[in-house]
Amino acid sequence: MNKKRLKRLGFGNKLLLVFAVILIPALVWIIGEISKKGIKKTWSDNYKSILLIYFFELIIFWIGIILVYLSSRQLGFKLRLIGFLVGLIPILNLIALLKIISVTGREYRVEKAKNKLNERRASEKICKTKYPLLMVHGVFFRDFKHFNYWGRIPDELEKNGASIFYGNHQSALAVAGSAEELARRIKEILKETGCEKVNVIAHSKGGLDTKYAIAKLGMSDYVASLTTINTPHRGCEFADYLLDKAPVSLRDKVASGYNAALKAVGDENPSFIDAVTDLTASGCKKINEEIGEFDFKSHGVYTQSVGSWMKKATSGAFPLNMSYHLVKYFDGPNDGLVGEKSFEFGEKYTFLENKKNKRGISHGDMIDLNRENIDGFDVREFYVQLVSDLRKRGM
Repeated sequence: MNKKRLKRLGFGNKLLLVFAVILIPALVWIIGEISKKGIKKTWSDNYKSILLIYFFELIIFWIGIILVYLSSRQLGFKLRLIGFLVGLIPILNLIALLKIISVTGREYRVEKAKNKLNERRASEKICKTKYPLLMVHGVFFRDFKHFNYWGRIPDELEKNGASIFYGNHQSALAVAGSAEELARRIKEILKETGCEKVNVIAHSKGGLDTKYAIAKLGMSDYVASLTTINTPHRGCEFADYLLDKAPVSLRDKVASGYNAALKAVGDENPSFIDAVTDLTASGCKKINEEIGEFDFKSHGVYTQSVGSWMKKATSGAFPLNMSYHLVKYFDGPNDGLVGEKSFEFGEKYTFLENKKNKRGISHGDMIDLNRENIDGFDVREFYVQLVSDLRKRGM
């Protein structure tokens, strides 16, 4: 968060805190006076003080609430709406206000500490790797200009010296098709930068696409490292079930609707069915057989994987809260979409549990999809340290 926005957030939070601190004893005092003297006598004896408190509270409340509503990224639509709806309902409005103060106060402290950390290590450029980063999105997403698939992560990496590029490939194709697009993209980046290789960080299906490009399309000479994030290397068994049980007419209708919608926003020839098929357990088995015993290490490509665990359905936003139990039935512990047993790949495997809270870390949390500060898991710092490690490895 930039300093000006952070300053507005902090000031707004402090005003709301002052409002609450004054409001509660003021109400206790007024109610006590009324119980002893009645309303008329209380007003005649104290109207100047009451008016002073009222207008002072009115001013600092509205300035404070406007500042935090406009500056906060952690309040979310739901809490903003609740605050608006219960604003005139006694007790409920105070509860909502205290929640708003708590959320925005924590946000201010987290972002202030993060800014200080980045300022302190700015000269070190701990994410300035030898080769640029290529960040590869997963299925059903695109690299949009005004909505970054990776949330606040790229900005954090760049603050620490990283050079970042994106896959710019279509949202939904068969793995082989996406791999061809990524292979072309890698060559474009090398030509543009003059670098010999790239470090790839790929989320979800993007990991399968990049793995295929390296093993089957000759990209091993141009990729220094591949880090897969919550990638279904052994596929998703629940996807086999859905494709098998869903009526053909329904599948075709969903696919045609998706393909038409994504063509409208930039995809040239998206294929919903091909993409989903390659994410099934049976589809990934065929892809892995096609890749065969390709030795990434002997070809000079460092490989590692990361996975995470969502502890309960309510831990994830839609649609992960809907898919969690289905995935759990077929694939066991999961991140809302991918089973834990499917994550592991490469020379190093990191499994993130987040033992500090009851929610865990979802498929979307791993790319900062909701731009949420999660207690016990700093997704931005996780990527900073991940890239810093690549730098230490000479990549």
